[in-house]
Amino acid sequence: MSLGPVMVDLAGPELEAEEREILRHPLVGGVILFTRNYREPEQVKALVEAIHAVRSPRLLVAVDQEGGRVQRFRDGFTPLPALRNLGRLFDREVSRARRYARELGWLMATELREVGIDLSFAPVLDLDRGVSGVIGDRAFHGDPEAVADLAHHYVRGMREAGMEATGKHFPGHGSVAADSHLDLPVDERPLEEMLFQDLLPFERMAGEGIAAMMMAHVVYPAVDPLPASFSRIWIGEVLRGRLGFLGAVFSDDLSMEGAAGIGDHVDRALAALEAGCDMVIVCNNPEGRGRILDRLSWSPSPAQLLRLNRMHGRDAAPEADPAARLAAARELAARCEPGLWLDLEQDALS
Repeated sequence: MSLGPVMVDLAGPELEAEEREILRHPLVGGVILFTRNYREPEQVKALVEAIHAVRSPRLLVAVDQEGGRVQRFRDGFTPLPALRNLGRLFDREVSRARRYARELGWLMATELREVGIDLSFAPVLDLDRGVSGVIGDRAFHGDPEAVADLAHHYVRGMREAGMEATGKHFPGHGSVAADSHLDLPVDERPLEEMLFQDLLPFERMAGEGIAAMMMAHVVYPAVDPLPASFSRIWIGEVLRGRLGFLGAVFSDDLSMEGAAGIGDHVDRALAALEAGCDMVIVCNNPEGRGRILDRLSWSPSPAQLLRLNRMHGRDAAPEADPAARLAAARELAARCEPGLWLDLEQDALS
């Protein structure tokens, strides 16, 4: 059975018998985990193993483990700094910020791969314009060149740990105040203005072969009246055509308010897939998930399956002394306070 185009969530820290049957549905291709699914590392490792054992090829297992405000697994995992801290360091010392980005990307992915997680939806490529509260310190920087630079090193670290990266939220969520979890944000700027701003980090990462992008539930009416997650123009013409992106495209959560104007959950899933998403995410709405699995008709193309299969976790790159690198990376993360890097001249990775 091939991977389906729908990523679903689970109720708790163990896989229930009813959920096991849901995961066997041919439309299901992945599972996204949340804090409610986590107690400690050994428990979540057993949960991931149970999910992977349901079928072959194994389902993708994902989590949002960006750091800062968005870190689903905490006890037993290293507290990760918000990405904005790397941007502030970048303003002071570029070479050190690059090294830190690589090591923190590696650390995040290494700890997740240790418990079997395939992918973290990271890094955020949005610009921190001081406008969006929901993005804010989740972004590296407000300068697109700095974001692209730091993302390059962060993704390099993730790949060294055996995890592919997902850039989000295309084509850019940082210039709108509304939170797409609660509302439908609207960005009035023309495409020409966005090309050398918000789109630049996505273009750079597409050129470097990033494996996946996640779409934004934001409307850019100068380009398309539909939210980007449901837009053939944004996905097909801009992301794949103009930017040359070849990887997998994920929708954001279809249960968010930013997707509500498209229709019910079945309408949303079909619209996103027809627009060019390879996998749609539906969370925190069992009724909507059930309707999708009961009523959606969709068969992924061979190209879509290849793109999704690339997202499976793999063995890490060989390390001369992985334990020493892990200890040094954890020490680096431990010295970071919000907005402040301590002991810059004495860090273990100099």
